[in-house]
Amino acid sequence: MKFAICNETFRDHDFPGTCAEAARHGYTGLEVAPFTLGNPETLTSAEAEKYGSIVRDHGLEMVGLHWLLAKTDGYHLTHPDPAIQQRTFDYARHLAEVCSSMGGNIMIWGSPQQRTLAPEWSRPDAEARFVDFFQRLSPHLAAAGVTIAFEFLGPSETNFINTAAETITLLEKIDSPNVRLHLDVKAMSSDPKPIPEIVRDSLPWTAHFHANDPNLQGPGMGDIDFPPIAAELIKGGYDGWVSVEVFDTNISPDTLAAESMKNLRAAFG
Repeated sequence: MKFAICNETFRDHDFPGTCAEAARHGYTGLEVAPFTLGNPETLTSAEAEKYGSIVRDHGLEMVGLHWLLAKTDGYHLTHPDPAIQQRTFDYARHLAEVCSSMGGNIMIWGSPQQRTLAPEWSRPDAEARFVDFFQRLSPHLAAAGVTIAFEFLGPSETNFINTAAETITLLEKIDSPNVRLHLDVKAMSSDPKPIPEIVRDSLPWTAHFHANDPNLQGPGMGDIDFPPIAAELIKGGYDGWVSVEVFDTNISPDTLAAESMKNLRAAFG
């Protein structure tokens, strides 16, 4: 199994230092949050290529981007205002080009605040906007060699797309090989369905996987039993990245990275 880690984990390092730390802990891939690269809206392909070269110079593969709309203003995936929709579309297309220039091929779309529905919005209309958005984006993703891995999130974070089954229903309507499913342990923990079962049922649609725990720490660092989840990924023949995404800033990055890697190696054998 291929293990990656998200770059914002190493918050006290510059980009080369982050790459060095990821490699030192045994990870072979790096996943990048665009906001850590300055202003992603103005990031050029040439600048993105330089970042990708830094990743590879440290013996890592560039996995792709996540936290796509974090620390941005004016974007929203399901907003009924056509101008906001178009601005979001243009930014997503730009990020696909950035991702490709860096050498990545996955973009994890979570961004709960920028997809949550206002009380007065029609859900069927919002779903139609969602499907149309990704159908229009798909040719640009294909041209860039990038796949969107859409992340369902728990109801405490958003009121739009909370389960794998709900996501797959919409992916079937989008009907694009470049728009697939993302599985995240923290997000799956809010579903009453057992996580190993969600993984087993969802693997045909799954393009990317985040290993973490609802306590916001790494895999195996909380109450979730990670080995049965790993077993389903192995049995299902999953050959994508297992990427560590953590949120607890009270624990040192060194501890989070080291413990996560130790637990991943134990779980996957």
